[in-house]
Amino acid sequence: MNIRTDILLRVYIAFGLIVLLAFAVLFKLFHVQISEGKKWRAMADSLSTKYVNVEAVRGNIYSVDGSLLATSIPEYELRMDMLAGGIEKNEVFYEKVDSLAEKMARFFGDKSRREYSSMLRQARKDGERWFLIKRNISHQELIEIKKFPIFNLGRYRGGLIVVQKNKRILPFKSLAARTIGYWNENVQPVGLEGAYGDFINGESGRQLMRRIAGGTWAPVNKDIEIAPKDGADIISTIDINMQDVAQNALLKQLIKSDADHGCVLLMEVSTGEIRAIANYTRTGEGEYKEKFNYAIAGNQDPGSTFKVASYMALLEDNLVDTNTLVETGTYKIPGHLIKDSHGSIGVVTVKKAFEESSNAAIAKLVNTAYKDNQSKFTDHLYDWHLNEKLGLQIPGEASPVIKNPEYKSWNKKMTLPQMAYGYEMQLTPLKMLTFYNAIANDGKYVAPIFVKEVKRLGTSIEKFQARVINDKICSDATLNKIQAMLEGVITEGTGKGIIYNPLYKVAGKTGTAQVADANKGYRVKRQYQASFCGYFPADNPKYSLIVVVNGPKKGYYAAQVAGPPFREIADKIYANDLEMYIPVQQRFVGNTKMPSSKAGYNKATQKVYKSLGIKTFFASNSELINTIDTNNGVAVKEVKLYPNAVPDVTGMGLKDAVFLLGNAGLKPVVKGSGKVVKQSLEPGSRLVKGHPISIELK
Repeated sequence: MNIRTDILLRVYIAFGLIVLLAFAVLFKLFHVQISEGKKWRAMADSLSTKYVNVEAVRGNIYSVDGSLLATSIPEYELRMDMLAGGIEKNEVFYEKVDSLAEKMARFFGDKSRREYSSMLRQARKDGERWFLIKRNISHQELIEIKKFPIFNLGRYRGGLIVVQKNKRILPFKSLAARTIGYWNENVQPVGLEGAYGDFINGESGRQLMRRIAGGTWAPVNKDIEIAPKDGADIISTIDINMQDVAQNALLKQLIKSDADHGCVLLMEVSTGEIRAIANYTRTGEGEYKEKFNYAIAGNQDPGSTFKVASYMALLEDNLVDTNTLVETGTYKIPGHLIKDSHGSIGVVTVKKAFEESSNAAIAKLVNTAYKDNQSKFTDHLYDWHLNEKLGLQIPGEASPVIKNPEYKSWNKKMTLPQMAYGYEMQLTPLKMLTFYNAIANDGKYVAPIFVKEVKRLGTSIEKFQARVINDKICSDATLNKIQAMLEGVITEGTGKGIIYNPLYKVAGKTGTAQVADANKGYRVKRQYQASFCGYFPADNPKYSLIVVVNGPKKGYYAAQVAGPPFREIADKIYANDLEMYIPVQQRFVGNTKMPSSKAGYNKATQKVYKSLGIKTFFASNSELINTIDTNNGVAVKEVKLYPNAVPDVTGMGLKDAVFLLGNAGLKPVVKGSGKVVKQSLEPGSRLVKGHPISIELK
């Protein structure tokens, strides 16, 4: 093969390879564009544009009295389009940028005028279309910022872009904060915010965003493509005034007794609505904060407040009566001596033993009555659903623990007598309060509620009522005896002199319990829980209340530790609730004189009489009138005003008199108070502007 042929062969091979490669590239382009075109176009769109969720305005939470407990307020993020229509020309932007920088420096106070000017000029140079100016701007601040140079050119021309965010606030700050709770999709929901998040959160909107220089996402359109739907409002059962009273009383007592933590619960007897709930944990010397909801999640031995259930079982089974005699002081069981903390009071009636909170008495009574059939006692507790959750509207409720003889930890010789006075079980304060509430409610056992209603734009979506757990927890005979025993605790027993109030009756029970120190038991470190659970007024119960103080270091008896806050809360609620007072009979006497009014404006006077329920008929159409006789109805005379004449202000109050005289051009000189009985210038006489006029009021 000659050289020419060899060269041509190599050229043909190279050319063929190039042509083959070209065909391969064309085939791949065709495959990518036609066969996989849809896939890659979608990927390109996802890399340059995307839809993002726009947060809806969350609904409000209200107290039962209409006070706002939680709401969302707008906060704004300010950005700027440096190439907006109004500042597209350099001369417009650079003419005003220093003035804008001056305003921003004064308003925000975080940078100098020069720094702001340099920042804005650099953003303009870089052609920023989504430049961040400031975050966390309030609505009032935004109003002022819109008046700044350049920004005052308008929404589209000035380049100011306002991105609204929503900030959750509690107007009453710490009041019922734990019950109000919070909502976060990344953590366990808490309180009403968490439990009713589906209602409160609303429905998110959607906005199309595109990626711009620097990897920042900016909206494609000024308006949101799918507008968010605002959340619904929650009407809670909390009364903000009662909540304030409860929190202050509890906090005061925790500080006084140097306790570890405590809680208070106030419930309306007939409805089961929780009016106040407070929980405090010690965070430092004399400092307490709401960190844990002990009221619904704090499972512990209830102690002596549980004795009411033990006596109820005995009375219901006709094993004792209130006048049955029982020995107090000590009661020996295998491995343990049950003692009364106040010592023996001798042989007394069952009622007296309950009033003085004798541990030995109830332990002996229950153990003697049920030792051969121990499940008969626990069956009562299960029939009363004390072993079940209440099914609350807010999360976090602890599961109660009520043993029965089938439990592995059941000790045939020790468990029953110790359960009799509130040990070897786990109940929350709310569980205990609900049982006492049933006693106050004539035996009707209802589950407590925290939310009354859900509303959207003022229209009711859903209403809630308390669920009835048990229509009748015991017979009326037993109930009457238990109620009398609970009243006796206050008048004759452990609550005497501390909780007793001569103005209204209280029924309840003290409870002093020794609390186990985690897994170390009772003996390593003596810790106590002081509680008082009851209801008031005892003769017509409206509210049930429990106070629990854990780990007090200055005293531990329930009457001295839990009694004072119970008394303070009950006293203040009673003093402010007119429905609990004995109604005063109204008596009407013949020929009663109607209330008189000062001379004044016709419509205003009629409105006042109408509000008082007094029917009137004013024949006068004059703007001003004066009542002249109220013995038989309300009679009035017309007050006429004449141009350039001294007005008649007799019978008027000071405000109206001074207003008319001042408008007429006179200078009133006032003497006395009440309504005008004399004026120095004769009504209707010639008016001299600037002339003084004396008016006497009585």
